[in-house]
Amino acid sequence: MELTAFEKLVRLNRSCRGYDESRKVTREELLRMVDCARLTASSVNLQPLKYYLACDGETVGRIQPLTGWARNLPQLKLPHEGMCPTAFIVICQDRDVSDSLARFQKDVGIAAQTILLAAVEMGLGGCMIGNFEAGKIRDALELPENLAPLLIVAIGKPAEKIVIKEIAPDEPTPYYRDADGVHYVPKRRLEDIIING
Repeated sequence: MELTAFEKLVRLNRSCRGYDESRKVTREELLRMVDCARLTASSVNLQPLKYYLACDGETVGRIQPLTGWARNLPQLKLPHEGMCPTAFIVICQDRDVSDSLARFQKDVGIAAQTILLAAVEMGLGGCMIGNFEAGKIRDALELPENLAPLLIVAIGKPAEKIVIKEIAPDEPTPYYRDADGVHYVPKRRLEDIIING
């Protein structure tokens, strides 16, 4: 069966940890991504999320060292030198709208995935980054106290090979890289995740 355009988009949307730094991401492109995210579902439609857009070199350079990448590959320093993203979107929750950070985690996931799908459709890619200290990001970006950074989305033009590998139920799921730097992402088979046959 031939894949639909959406199915192809989902398969292309991988967590990228290496980028072509010569391809700059524009503010207009980031605005288009966030515009898609703002139209998605929000719990009780409160819409507490706000977005900090960074695509200038100076601001991107302040965010990058405050992020941790590829926790499953502690032996590697990723992204490699010269392969960093050229933009970030910092997803924040406005505590003046709601102070319950846990309640809107699903909103954050929906928004981030929508941003990444929009990025892929533009010929870009990205990675959701949860490994950061919110206070350090708030200070680096001089965010007001009511904005709580919840997730950082790196954006850029992918410059690495990522392969999806279907696995049997007893195989491990952590991603890994081979000697050539090809990034493998194990995924459980469809038949192994359907509960009712």
